[in-house]
Formats: sequence, C-alpha cells, structure tokens
Amino acid sequence: MLKDKVKALFEEPACGKNQAKSEKDRKAGCSKPLTPGAAAGGCAFDGAKIALQPVTDAAHLIHGPLACEGNSWDNRGSGSSGSDLWRRSFTTDLTELDIVTGTGEKKLYKAIREIKQRFEPAAVFVYATCVTALIGDDIDAVCKAAAAKYGIPVIPVQSAGFVGSKNLGNKIAGQALLDHVIGTVEPDDAGPTDVVILGEFNLAGEFWQVKPLLDKLGIKVRACVPGDARYAEIAAAHTARATMVVCSTALVGLARQMQERWGIPYFEGSFYGVLDTSESLRQMAKLLVARGAPADLIARTEALVTEEEARVFARLEPYKARLAGKRVLLNTGGVKSWSVVAALMEVGMDIVGTSVKKSTTEDRERIKILMREDPHMFESMAPRDLYKMLADGEADIMLSGGRTQFIALKARTAWLDINQERVHPYGGYDGMVELVKQIDIALHNPLWAQVRTPPPWDADGNLIETVVRLPATDAPSPLPSGERSRAQ
Repeated sequence: MLKDKVKALFEEPACGKNQAKSEKDRKAGCSKPLTPGAAAGGCAFDGAKIALQPVTDAAHLIHGPLACEGNSWDNRGSGSSGSDLWRRSFTTDLTELDIVTGTGEKKLYKAIREIKQRFEPAAVFVYATCVTALIGDDIDAVCKAAAAKYGIPVIPVQSAGFVGSKNLGNKIAGQALLDHVIGTVEPDDAGPTDVVILGEFNLAGEFWQVKPLLDKLGIKVRACVPGDARYAEIAAAHTARATMVVCSTALVGLARQMQERWGIPYFEGSFYGVLDTSESLRQMAKLLVARGAPADLIARTEALVTEEEARVFARLEPYKARLAGKRVLLNTGGVKSWSVVAALMEVGMDIVGTSVKKSTTEDRERIKILMREDPHMFESMAPRDLYKMLADGEADIMLSGGRTQFIALKARTAWLDINQERVHPYGGYDGMVELVKQIDIALHNPLWAQVRTPPPWDADGNLIETVVRLPATDAPSPLPSGERSRAQ
C-alpha cells in the first residue's frame, strides 16, 4: 500500500520534469535508490516533519527511537502568532526491548492518550520512522482507534526515512493532508476572495509582511500551509477559490489534486523581490475574479502595487550605489534559486553562481531567462570548490544556509543566512529592503578589512618588528615642562 502511494508521488503529473519525459519514462517515475546513510539529515521523515511541523496548534508525535526527533524547539525559524505546542518534542522513544517484544503500537496509543489529556491539541500528527516501518507497526490502525476513543483527529504520516529523499517527504506530508485533513471541516464564512497558500513556512515571520497587503485588497487567507497554520484552517482549505504555490517542489502535487477534486485553480509564485511580489498579487487577483470575486479587485491590486513599488524603490535607492556590481554566490535551492536571483538583480548586483539543488525544471528555466546567456547554475558544489571560489575572490558575499557558513568565514568572505535558520524576514516589499540592508551590513562590515590584513608574524612564527612614527607637529605640548622629556 505504501509502495503504491510512493510510486504515485514519483509520477506527479504537475511536475515539469515528468511532463518533459516520454510515456515510458514517465511510468518509471523519478525514484533514485538511496545508499545506506545517504539520507541522513535529508530523509523522507525529515521532509514530512518540516512540511507539517509549523501547524501551530497540533502535536507532532514521532513514533520511533529518540534520535529521530532531535531538537524540535529551534529546528526551524517559522513564526507563530498563537500556540507554541508545535515546537515541543513528542516521541514514543522506542528502545530495543520495545522492538523485540513488539510493544511499539501499545506505546504509541498510550502516548496519544497522554498528549490528549495534558495538552488538548487540535490534532495529533503521528510520524512513522525507519524502525517502526521495518518492524511493521500499523500506525494507521492505532491512529484510527485513538481518534475514535479520544475524539480528536489523529493523522498518520507514512514517512519512513528509507523511502526516499527530503523532497519526497514533503510530498508524503501533502498527501497526508489530502487524505485525512482537507475537506473535513465546513466553514460558515467562506467567501469569493478566499485563497490557500502552499509551501509558505513563515520563516522569521516573513509572511506577516505579506498578509497586510492581502488584507488591504480584501483577500482572505483561508489557510497558509504550513506557516502559522491552524488545523481547522487547513481542514477547511477546500472552500478556497484559488491556490498559490510558493515552493513548487514541495506541495505542487497537493495543489494539483485540490484542483482536480474541488476545482481550485493554482499558480506558482514568489514573495521574494519587488517585481515577483507584485506579479504574485496580480495573478492572485486575476484567478479570484475569474472565480467570482468583485471585478474591481484587479484595478485595486494594480493601484496597491503601484503605490508599494514607488515606496519600496525609494527606500532601496540609497543602497544601489553601494551594492551595484557586487558579486553574489547563492548556495541554496528550490524557489530561492531563482526568486532571490531576481530580487538581487533589482539592485544591480551580479550573480556569479546559484545552486539548483531541489529546484524544478521550471525553476531552472526561470534562472536561464533571468540571467540570459550565462546562468551559472550548479547542481551541487563540493566544500573545497566553494572555498576555492571564495578564496580566489570570485564573489564578494555568499548567501546560503548555516551549514556552509564556515566555508565563507574560512575564506574571509562575507556571508548571510538565507535559509530556514535566519532571523530576518525577507518576504514581501519590506522584506526586500531588509534583505538588501543585511547584505549591505555584511559586505561593509569593517571586520573583513581586519581579518584580511597580513598577520604581524613571519612563516616561522616570529613577531615582525614594526616601527611606528608619529607625525611631527609644532603644536605646544599639553604636558608640564617637567614631564616633556619622559613623554618625548
């Protein structure tokens, strides 16, 4: 059963990579065999939990050994305007004895009961791991029994790590929402301007910089999945009139199936950069008007875009002279591989390279269009190659995640966090200003001039004698006459 579900996810019709294949190759899917240990830190379990954990009022229970859970409190920088339950760690902490004696399912049931009694969550997501999948624990049956007993939704997520990569885990999470959550709640306030936003994680609270724009237009966010989401909002997502997919590699399959099942059209967009934010607002307005929203929504959107662009370009103007021509190496992936490229080019910066790891075919094509003849795309670059590129002065700053920051620091090159651990919001119009501001601060930090200065010792470690001469002056000495000789 799980094998069939995984195969269907690999055959995703909305995936541009699959669309470009022949019928025979499309049936083979995109599966790549994993070597033992290769999925560490990027397995299907990790991807599923990343895609669902920011649902703020739900408990996230890991059915497996303690090490699978890790540190959930600061695992991602998603912001929550409500409960912090999603940040707590829940695990069944299976031991060797539980596995040998077969008590895993009983332990899972008791864990769900305890979570219900102590925390009263809106729902409980239960994640399978490699160990529990291998020993055959039936988490579907346990979740169904616990939901009936305690009166709360308990959602099984078949996310065994050995199934595939982190990206596949994202898709498994989307399938779990479609199978068990979306469509289970009928809201009493559905309207013609309701939208669903998929693949937006509200990192550092950046979606809160976009939502006020939608509020001004009268567009209601029925559900933002998963950033700052509530379980009931996601359960009622089927009543929306349009869907925007932010991270296409993660949840485009969910958007496609929502269109097939409930007739909700979707488009792929980005809230990074001025022009991309404006285009996303325009696309959203057009889809909503086509589905019955007031016809003046398009005109009001255009007026808002004009006003916001004028305001943000005025704020960006002082930075253009300081950043024009500065070279950026972008070591990230997914939607940021092209959306951040577009954002930086708006202030005149040069992109010397961008990683396209986890990027779709559409993402790659957008990069080629943006960067014209010389896209400088690379699938992945070994640390030593990144270091050489930076040490040779081919880039002035690197934008990446925390795992590669020490490569830039070792090469004595400016670095800025662009991934999920960041503390500054870069989404929307104001987020673009914040991104440019942080790049300017990083580039012009006086620290870099100090660390690039040759050390005051030779190759043998001997201190180099330095003679300091003070400039001559005819000004009278402020010291008393008796102190002058000693000062001289």
